[in-house]
Amino acid sequence: MTAHSPDSTNARSAPEVFARLRRYPKKTIGIGSIFLLLLLVGVPLIRNRIVASDTAEVAQPKVLSVETLMVETVDSYSVMRAYTGEVAALRSSDLGFERGGELVSVLVEEGDRISAGSPLAQLDISNLQTQRQQLQASRARALARLSELEAGPRVEDIAAAEANVREIEQELTLQDIQLSRREWLYEQGAISRESLDEFAYGEEVLQARLDQARSNLQELRNGTRQEQILAQQAAVKELDAAVADLDVTIGKSTLKSPFSGIVSAREIDEGTVVGPGQAILRIVEDVSPEARVGMPVEVASELQVGDIQMVDLGTDRYEATVTALLPEVDPATRTQVVVLQLEQASVTQITPGQTVRIAIEETVADGGIWLPTAALTHVVRGLWSAYVLLPSDTDETAYEVRPQTVEILHQDENRTLVRGTVQQGDRIVSSGIHRLTPGQQVQPL
Repeated sequence: MTAHSPDSTNARSAPEVFARLRRYPKKTIGIGSIFLLLLLVGVPLIRNRIVASDTAEVAQPKVLSVETLMVETVDSYSVMRAYTGEVAALRSSDLGFERGGELVSVLVEEGDRISAGSPLAQLDISNLQTQRQQLQASRARALARLSELEAGPRVEDIAAAEANVREIEQELTLQDIQLSRREWLYEQGAISRESLDEFAYGEEVLQARLDQARSNLQELRNGTRQEQILAQQAAVKELDAAVADLDVTIGKSTLKSPFSGIVSAREIDEGTVVGPGQAILRIVEDVSPEARVGMPVEVASELQVGDIQMVDLGTDRYEATVTALLPEVDPATRTQVVVLQLEQASVTQITPGQTVRIAIEETVADGGIWLPTAALTHVVRGLWSAYVLLPSDTDETAYEVRPQTVEILHQDENRTLVRGTVQQGDRIVSSGIHRLTPGQQVQPL
Protein backbone atom coordinates (compact mmCIF):
# COMPACT_ATOMS: atom_id res chain seq x y z
CA MET A 1 0.00 0.00 0.00
CA THR A 2 1.39 3.36 -0.91
CA ALA A 3 1.68 5.84 1.93
CA HIS A 4 0.09 9.25 1.43
CA SER A 5 0.64 12.43 3.32
CA PRO A 6 -2.28 13.83 5.36
CA ASP A 7 -2.90 16.41 2.65
CA SER A 8 -2.63 14.04 -0.33
CA THR A 9 -6.41 13.87 -0.87
CA ASN A 10 -6.77 17.63 -0.79
CA ALA A 11 -3.93 18.01 -3.31
CA ARG A 12 -5.66 16.11 -6.17
CA SER A 13 -5.98 18.02 -9.42
CA ALA A 14 -9.28 19.25 -10.83
CA PRO A 15 -9.38 16.73 -13.75
CA GLU A 16 -9.15 13.84 -11.23
CA VAL A 17 -12.08 15.27 -9.34
CA PHE A 18 -14.17 15.62 -12.47
CA ALA A 19 -13.31 12.08 -13.53
CA ARG A 20 -14.60 10.78 -10.22
CA LEU A 21 -17.81 12.74 -10.59
CA ARG A 22 -18.46 11.11 -13.96
CA ARG A 23 -18.66 7.70 -12.27
CA TYR A 24 -21.85 8.70 -10.42
CA PRO A 25 -25.24 8.86 -12.09
CA LYS A 26 -26.06 12.27 -13.40
CA LYS A 27 -29.21 12.49 -11.41
CA THR A 28 -27.31 12.21 -8.18
CA ILE A 29 -25.22 15.27 -8.92
CA GLY A 30 -26.86 18.34 -7.42
CA ILE A 31 -26.08 21.62 -5.83
CA GLY A 32 -24.35 19.93 -2.84
CA SER A 33 -21.95 18.10 -5.14
CA ILE A 34 -21.04 21.31 -6.89
CA PHE A 35 -20.31 23.00 -3.53
CA LEU A 36 -18.12 20.08 -2.52
CA LEU A 37 -16.22 20.38 -5.75
CA LEU A 38 -15.50 24.06 -5.20
CA LEU A 39 -14.38 23.39 -1.61
CA LEU A 40 -11.95 20.65 -2.60
CA VAL A 41 -10.38 22.80 -5.29
CA GLY A 42 -10.30 26.19 -3.46
CA VAL A 43 -9.00 25.27 0.03
CA PRO A 44 -5.65 23.80 -1.12
CA LEU A 45 -5.04 26.82 -3.32
CA ILE A 46 -5.64 29.28 -0.47
CA ARG A 47 -3.46 27.29 1.95
CA ASN A 48 -0.59 27.10 -0.55
CA ARG A 49 -0.64 30.87 -0.88
CA ILE A 50 -0.50 31.34 2.93
CA VAL A 51 2.44 28.92 3.25
CA ALA A 52 4.24 30.70 0.46
CA SER A 53 3.70 34.04 2.22
CA ASP A 54 5.08 32.70 5.53
CA THR A 55 8.07 31.22 3.76
CA ALA A 56 8.80 34.56 2.27
CA GLU A 57 8.70 36.23 5.69
CA VAL A 58 11.07 33.64 7.18
CA ALA A 59 13.42 34.12 4.39
CA GLN A 60 13.75 37.76 5.41
CA PRO A 61 14.86 37.74 9.14
CA LYS A 62 13.54 40.60 11.27
CA VAL A 63 16.02 42.81 13.19
CA LEU A 64 14.74 43.35 16.77
CA SER A 65 15.36 46.49 18.77
CA VAL A 66 16.66 45.66 22.24
CA GLU A 67 17.72 47.52 25.37
CA THR A 68 21.40 47.04 26.20
CA LEU A 69 23.98 48.08 28.76
CA MET A 70 27.76 48.04 29.06
CA VAL A 71 28.97 45.78 31.89
CA GLU A 72 31.63 46.71 34.44
CA THR A 73 33.40 44.51 36.97
CA VAL A 74 33.51 45.15 40.74
CA ASP A 75 36.05 43.93 43.33
CA SER A 76 33.58 43.55 46.22
CA TYR A 77 29.95 43.95 47.13
CA SER A 78 27.82 44.68 50.19
CA VAL A 79 25.02 42.53 51.46
CA MET A 80 22.48 43.00 54.26
CA ARG A 81 22.23 39.93 56.46
CA ALA A 82 19.47 39.54 59.06
CA TYR A 83 20.06 37.79 62.38
CA THR A 84 17.31 36.69 64.75
CA GLY A 85 17.21 36.83 68.54
CA GLU A 86 14.74 37.47 71.30
CA VAL A 87 13.89 40.01 73.97
CA ALA A 88 15.21 38.83 77.32
CA ALA A 89 13.91 40.18 80.64
CA LEU A 90 16.69 41.49 82.83
CA ARG A 91 15.13 39.85 85.89
CA SER A 92 12.22 37.57 86.70
CA SER A 93 11.02 36.36 90.08
CA ASP A 94 8.50 33.99 91.65
CA LEU A 95 7.30 35.92 94.70
CA GLY A 96 6.10 34.37 97.97
CA PHE A 97 5.86 35.20 101.69
CA GLU A 98 8.58 34.40 104.22
CA ARG A 99 5.99 33.11 106.70
CA GLY A 100 2.87 31.04 106.39
CA GLY A 101 -0.66 32.28 106.88
CA GLU A 102 -4.01 32.93 105.28
CA LEU A 103 -3.95 34.92 102.05
CA VAL A 104 -6.55 37.65 102.52
CA SER A 105 -6.04 39.73 99.36
CA VAL A 106 -4.26 39.76 95.98
CA LEU A 107 -4.00 43.33 94.71
CA VAL A 108 -2.91 42.77 91.08
CA GLU A 109 -3.96 40.77 88.04
CA GLU A 110 -2.00 39.07 85.28
CA GLY A 111 -0.66 41.55 82.75
CA ASP A 112 -0.61 44.50 85.18
CA ARG A 113 2.46 46.73 84.99
CA ILE A 114 3.81 47.51 88.45
CA SER A 115 6.54 49.72 89.88
CA ALA A 116 9.15 48.80 92.47
CA GLY A 117 7.72 48.64 96.00
CA SER A 118 4.10 48.27 94.89
CA PRO A 119 1.99 46.07 97.25
CA LEU A 120 0.93 42.87 95.54
CA ALA A 121 -0.73 40.63 98.17
CA GLN A 122 -1.44 40.49 101.95
CA LEU A 123 -1.63 37.85 104.71
CA ASP A 124 -3.82 37.90 107.81
CA ILE A 125 -1.99 39.82 110.63
CA SER A 126 -4.61 39.92 113.44
CA ASN A 127 -2.55 37.65 115.75
CA LEU A 128 0.60 39.67 115.10
CA GLN A 129 -1.16 42.87 116.08
CA THR A 130 -2.22 41.28 119.41
CA GLN A 131 1.37 40.22 120.15
CA ARG A 132 2.55 43.72 119.40
CA GLN A 133 0.14 45.20 121.96
CA GLN A 134 1.46 42.81 124.63
CA LEU A 135 5.05 43.76 123.89
CA GLN A 136 4.18 47.44 124.02
CA ALA A 137 2.65 47.00 127.52
CA SER A 138 5.75 45.17 128.79
CA ARG A 139 7.95 47.88 127.37
CA ALA A 140 5.97 50.60 129.11
CA ARG A 141 6.36 48.78 132.44
CA ALA A 142 10.11 48.39 131.91
CA LEU A 143 10.46 52.07 131.07
CA ALA A 144 8.65 53.06 134.26
CA ARG A 145 10.98 50.91 136.37
CA LEU A 146 14.00 52.45 134.60
CA SER A 147 12.75 55.94 135.34
CA GLU A 148 12.35 55.00 138.99
CA LEU A 149 15.88 53.68 139.22
CA GLU A 150 17.35 56.69 137.49
CA ALA A 151 15.50 59.07 139.84
CA GLY A 152 16.85 57.29 142.99
CA PRO A 153 15.09 56.68 146.39
CA ARG A 154 12.53 59.17 147.61
CA VAL A 155 12.92 61.14 150.86
CA GLU A 156 9.87 59.40 152.26
CA ASP A 157 11.46 55.97 151.71
CA ILE A 158 14.63 57.06 153.58
CA ALA A 159 12.58 58.45 156.50
CA ALA A 160 10.59 55.22 156.72
CA ALA A 161 13.79 53.18 156.75
CA GLU A 162 15.24 55.35 159.55
CA ALA A 163 12.07 54.94 161.60
CA ASN A 164 12.24 51.17 161.12
CA VAL A 165 15.82 51.15 162.45
CA ARG A 166 14.90 53.13 165.53
CA GLU A 167 11.96 50.86 166.22
CA ILE A 168 14.09 47.75 166.10
CA GLU A 169 16.76 49.40 168.29
CA GLN A 170 14.17 50.13 170.97
CA GLU A 171 12.88 46.57 170.79
CA LEU A 172 16.42 45.29 171.19
CA THR A 173 17.05 47.55 174.24
CA LEU A 174 13.90 46.24 175.87
CA GLN A 175 14.95 42.70 175.03
CA ASP A 176 18.31 43.25 176.80
CA ILE A 177 16.60 44.43 179.99
CA GLN A 178 14.23 41.50 180.00
CA LEU A 179 17.07 39.05 179.34
CA SER A 180 18.94 40.36 182.45
CA ARG A 181 15.85 39.72 184.56
CA ARG A 182 15.43 36.21 183.15
CA GLU A 183 19.04 35.38 184.03
CA TRP A 184 18.50 36.52 187.76
CA LEU A 185 15.30 34.42 187.90
CA TYR A 186 17.18 31.41 186.49
CA GLU A 187 19.89 31.83 189.13
CA GLN A 188 17.18 31.89 191.77
CA GLY A 189 15.66 28.78 190.26
CA ALA A 190 12.42 30.50 189.37
CA ILE A 191 12.56 29.57 185.64
CA SER A 192 14.02 26.72 183.66
CA ARG A 193 17.02 26.78 181.41
CA GLU A 194 14.81 26.28 178.40
CA SER A 195 12.87 29.47 179.04
CA LEU A 196 16.12 31.39 179.40
CA ASP A 197 17.40 30.04 176.06
CA GLU A 198 14.21 30.95 174.19
CA PHE A 199 14.42 34.51 175.42
CA ALA A 200 18.08 34.75 174.49
CA TYR A 201 17.27 33.53 170.93
CA GLY A 202 14.69 36.29 170.56
CA GLU A 203 17.37 38.86 171.26
CA GLU A 204 19.48 37.42 168.40
CA VAL A 205 16.55 37.67 165.99
CA LEU A 206 16.02 41.32 166.84
CA GLN A 207 19.74 41.98 166.28
CA ALA A 208 19.52 40.43 162.80
CA ARG A 209 16.48 42.52 161.93
CA LEU A 210 18.33 45.62 163.09
CA ASP A 211 21.32 44.83 160.90
CA GLN A 212 19.04 44.36 157.85
CA ALA A 213 17.16 47.59 158.53
CA ARG A 214 20.40 49.54 158.87
CA SER A 215 21.64 48.02 155.58
CA ASN A 216 18.45 49.01 153.75
CA LEU A 217 18.74 52.50 155.14
CA GLN A 218 22.33 52.78 153.99
CA GLU A 219 21.37 51.54 150.52
CA LEU A 220 18.70 54.17 150.22
CA ARG A 221 21.09 56.87 151.38
CA ASN A 222 23.71 55.72 148.82
CA GLY A 223 21.18 55.90 145.97
CA THR A 224 20.57 53.43 143.02
CA ARG A 225 23.55 51.48 141.77
CA GLN A 226 24.70 51.98 138.18
CA GLU A 227 24.48 48.24 137.54
CA GLN A 228 20.74 48.29 138.24
CA ILE A 229 20.19 51.11 135.80
CA LEU A 230 22.19 49.36 133.09
CA ALA A 231 20.32 46.11 133.62
CA GLN A 232 16.97 47.85 133.34
CA GLN A 233 18.09 49.69 130.21
CA ALA A 234 19.03 46.36 128.65
CA ALA A 235 15.57 45.00 129.47
CA VAL A 236 13.98 47.98 127.69
CA LYS A 237 16.19 47.48 124.63
CA GLU A 238 15.28 43.81 124.50
CA LEU A 239 11.60 44.70 124.40
CA ASP A 240 12.29 47.33 121.72
CA ALA A 241 14.00 44.67 119.58
CA ALA A 242 11.08 42.31 120.04
CA VAL A 243 8.66 45.02 118.87
CA ALA A 244 10.87 45.85 115.89
CA ASP A 245 11.11 42.18 114.91
CA LEU A 246 7.36 41.87 115.07
CA ASP A 247 6.98 45.01 112.96
CA VAL A 248 9.25 43.43 110.33
CA THR A 249 7.10 40.31 110.34
CA ILE A 250 3.96 42.44 109.98
CA GLY A 251 5.60 44.36 107.12
CA LYS A 252 6.55 41.14 105.34
CA SER A 253 2.93 40.06 105.55
CA THR A 254 2.44 42.47 102.64
CA LEU A 255 4.11 41.15 99.48
CA LYS A 256 5.82 43.96 97.52
CA SER A 257 7.42 44.08 94.09
CA PRO A 258 11.24 44.09 94.25
CA PHE A 259 11.47 45.86 90.85
CA SER A 260 9.33 47.39 88.15
CA GLY A 261 7.84 44.80 85.84
CA ILE A 262 4.80 42.95 84.53
CA VAL A 263 2.72 40.37 86.41
CA SER A 264 3.08 37.30 84.22
CA ALA A 265 1.30 34.71 86.40
CA ARG A 266 -1.01 34.52 89.44
CA GLU A 267 -0.73 31.17 91.18
CA ILE A 268 -3.06 31.39 94.23
CA ASP A 269 -6.34 33.15 95.09
CA GLU A 270 -7.62 34.68 98.32
CA GLY A 271 -8.57 32.44 101.26
CA THR A 272 -5.77 29.92 100.71
CA VAL A 273 -3.44 29.11 103.59
CA VAL A 274 0.03 29.38 102.10
CA GLY A 275 3.34 28.12 103.40
CA PRO A 276 6.66 29.95 103.65
CA GLY A 277 8.22 30.49 100.22
CA GLN A 278 5.19 29.25 98.28
CA ALA A 279 4.91 31.15 94.96
CA ILE A 280 2.00 33.59 94.82
CA LEU A 281 2.88 35.72 91.79
CA ARG A 282 5.48 35.77 89.03
CA ILE A 283 6.78 39.06 87.64
CA VAL A 284 9.25 39.86 84.88
CA GLU A 285 11.15 43.12 84.54
CA ASP A 286 10.26 45.47 81.70
CA VAL A 287 12.64 48.32 82.37
CA SER A 288 15.37 48.75 79.74
CA PRO A 289 14.79 45.37 78.06
CA GLU A 290 17.64 43.56 76.36
CA ALA A 291 17.78 41.80 73.01
CA ARG A 292 20.11 38.82 72.67
CA VAL A 293 21.06 37.98 69.08
CA GLY A 294 23.35 35.17 67.93
CA MET A 295 25.78 36.07 65.13
CA PRO A 296 28.75 34.43 63.44
CA VAL A 297 31.97 35.18 65.25
CA GLU A 298 33.43 37.13 62.33
CA VAL A 299 30.33 39.36 62.22
CA ALA A 300 30.17 39.90 65.99
CA SER A 301 33.85 40.85 66.04
CA GLU A 302 33.07 43.85 63.83
CA LEU A 303 30.75 45.31 66.51
CA GLN A 304 31.89 47.31 69.53
CA VAL A 305 30.25 48.17 72.84
CA GLY A 306 28.36 51.42 72.38
CA ASP A 307 27.49 50.91 68.71
CA ILE A 308 23.96 51.88 67.70
CA GLN A 309 21.97 49.33 65.68
CA MET A 310 18.40 49.25 64.44
CA VAL A 311 16.31 46.37 65.75
CA ASP A 312 13.03 45.20 64.16
CA LEU A 313 10.23 43.88 66.35
CA GLY A 314 7.38 42.89 64.07
CA THR A 315 6.49 46.01 62.09
CA ASP A 316 8.20 48.38 64.56
CA ARG A 317 11.83 49.48 64.54
CA TYR A 318 13.81 50.72 67.53
CA GLU A 319 17.31 51.91 68.26
CA ALA A 320 19.46 49.60 70.36
CA THR A 321 22.88 50.02 71.93
CA VAL A 322 25.42 47.20 71.97
CA THR A 323 26.16 46.62 75.67
CA ALA A 324 28.10 43.35 75.62
CA LEU A 325 29.65 40.68 73.41
CA LEU A 326 29.47 37.44 75.34
CA PRO A 327 32.80 35.60 75.07
CA GLU A 328 31.47 32.06 74.77
CA VAL A 329 30.66 30.58 71.36
CA ASP A 330 27.73 28.18 71.03
CA PRO A 331 29.29 24.86 69.99
CA ALA A 332 26.14 23.78 68.12
CA THR A 333 25.45 26.94 66.06
CA ARG A 334 28.98 28.41 66.15
CA THR A 335 27.49 31.79 66.98
CA GLN A 336 28.38 34.46 69.52
CA VAL A 337 25.67 36.25 71.50
CA VAL A 338 25.49 40.04 71.13
CA VAL A 339 23.54 41.85 73.87
CA LEU A 340 21.73 45.04 72.85
CA GLN A 341 19.81 47.38 75.15
CA LEU A 342 16.65 48.73 73.57
CA GLU A 343 15.59 52.33 73.88
CA GLN A 344 13.22 53.34 76.69
CA ALA A 345 10.39 54.11 74.26
CA SER A 346 10.07 50.38 73.49
CA VAL A 347 9.20 49.38 77.07
CA THR A 348 5.43 49.61 76.68
CA GLN A 349 5.40 48.01 73.22
CA ILE A 350 7.30 44.76 73.69
CA THR A 351 7.20 41.71 75.93
CA PRO A 352 9.95 39.32 77.04
CA GLY A 353 10.48 36.44 74.61
CA GLN A 354 9.42 38.45 71.56
CA THR A 355 11.44 37.75 68.40
CA VAL A 356 13.77 40.52 67.20
CA ARG A 357 15.74 40.89 64.00
CA ILE A 358 18.80 42.96 63.29
CA ALA A 359 20.17 43.64 59.80
CA ILE A 360 23.91 44.25 59.42
CA GLU A 361 25.64 45.33 56.21
CA GLU A 362 28.62 43.15 55.34
CA THR A 363 31.27 43.67 52.67
CA VAL A 364 32.24 40.57 50.69
CA ALA A 365 35.64 40.69 48.98
CA ASP A 366 34.66 38.83 45.82
CA GLY A 367 34.75 40.21 42.27
CA GLY A 368 32.06 39.91 39.63
CA ILE A 369 29.68 41.77 37.34
CA TRP A 370 26.30 43.22 38.29
CA LEU A 371 23.59 42.37 35.76
CA PRO A 372 19.86 43.04 35.81
CA THR A 373 18.00 39.92 36.86
CA ALA A 374 15.85 40.30 33.74
CA ALA A 375 18.98 39.86 31.59
CA LEU A 376 19.55 36.27 32.75
CA THR A 377 18.02 33.04 31.56
CA HIS A 378 18.44 29.64 33.16
CA VAL A 379 20.48 27.05 31.27
CA VAL A 380 21.08 23.85 33.24
CA ARG A 381 22.65 22.59 36.49
CA GLY A 382 22.66 25.94 38.21
CA LEU A 383 24.21 27.81 35.29
CA TRP A 384 22.69 30.85 33.64
CA SER A 385 23.39 32.79 30.50
CA ALA A 386 23.28 36.37 29.29
CA TYR A 387 23.06 37.54 25.65
CA VAL A 388 26.14 39.48 24.48
CA LEU A 389 25.99 41.67 21.36
CA LEU A 390 28.58 40.87 18.66
CA PRO A 391 28.97 42.59 15.24
CA SER A 392 26.92 40.88 12.51
CA ASP A 393 28.77 39.17 9.67
CA THR A 394 26.00 39.94 7.14
CA ASP A 395 24.86 43.42 8.17
CA GLU A 396 27.28 46.11 9.26
CA THR A 397 24.50 48.11 10.93
CA ALA A 398 23.19 45.24 13.06
CA TYR A 399 24.45 42.94 15.77
CA GLU A 400 24.05 39.28 16.58
CA VAL A 401 23.36 37.93 20.08
CA ARG A 402 25.39 35.08 21.54
CA PRO A 403 24.67 33.47 24.96
CA GLN A 404 27.50 33.59 27.49
CA THR A 405 27.41 31.24 30.49
CA VAL A 406 27.65 32.82 33.96
CA GLU A 407 27.52 31.68 37.59
CA ILE A 408 25.40 33.55 40.14
CA LEU A 409 27.33 34.81 43.20
CA HIS A 410 24.74 36.99 44.88
CA GLN A 411 21.27 38.28 44.14
CA ASP A 412 19.56 41.46 45.28
CA GLU A 413 16.00 42.51 44.71
CA ASN A 414 16.39 43.37 41.00
CA ARG A 415 20.04 42.73 40.16
CA THR A 416 22.40 39.77 40.28
CA LEU A 417 26.16 39.53 40.73
CA VAL A 418 27.66 36.98 38.31
CA ARG A 419 30.97 35.81 36.92
CA GLY A 420 31.76 33.76 33.85
CA THR A 421 32.51 34.36 30.21
CA VAL A 422 31.02 37.85 30.22
CA GLN A 423 33.93 40.33 30.26
CA GLN A 424 34.53 43.94 31.14
CA GLY A 425 33.17 46.22 28.41
CA ASP A 426 30.77 43.67 26.86
CA ARG A 427 27.38 44.96 25.76
CA ILE A 428 24.52 42.72 26.85
CA VAL A 429 20.79 42.65 26.34
CA SER A 430 19.26 44.00 29.57
CA SER A 431 15.62 42.95 29.03
CA GLY A 432 13.27 41.12 26.69
CA ILE A 433 15.56 38.09 26.30
CA HIS A 434 12.55 35.78 25.95
CA ARG A 435 12.20 37.07 22.37
CA LEU A 436 15.75 36.16 21.37
CA THR A 437 17.44 33.10 19.93
CA PRO A 438 21.18 32.56 19.56
CA GLY A 439 22.50 34.27 16.41
CA GLN A 440 19.50 36.54 16.01
CA GLN A 441 20.17 39.99 14.62
CA VAL A 442 19.30 42.93 16.87
CA GLN A 443 19.65 46.67 16.93
CA PRO A 444 20.45 48.44 20.26
CA LEU A 445 18.01 51.14 21.28
